Amino acid sequence: MHHNMCGIVGYIGERRAYPILIKGLQRLEYRGYDSAGVALLNHDLTIYKKKGKVSEIADKEELMENVANLGIGHTR
Repeated sequence: MHHNMCGIVGYIGERRAYPILIKGLQRLEYRGYDSAGVALLNHDLTIYKKKGKVSEIADKEELMENVANLGIGHTR
């Protein structure tokens, strides 16, 4: 029997949050999960989630261009 474990990673600082969140989520992949998502806060809140692996939300052009330096990511 395989149990999925949720994982949460957050970032606030001077660098762009999205690449840091993706790296953090990739480090949590060993836990097992079926979906992943990120929320980025700049002037607006951007939320992106997708069924599947972290690679489904990695390298999304609209997120790569987001300059937010505050965000949270999750797997579940």
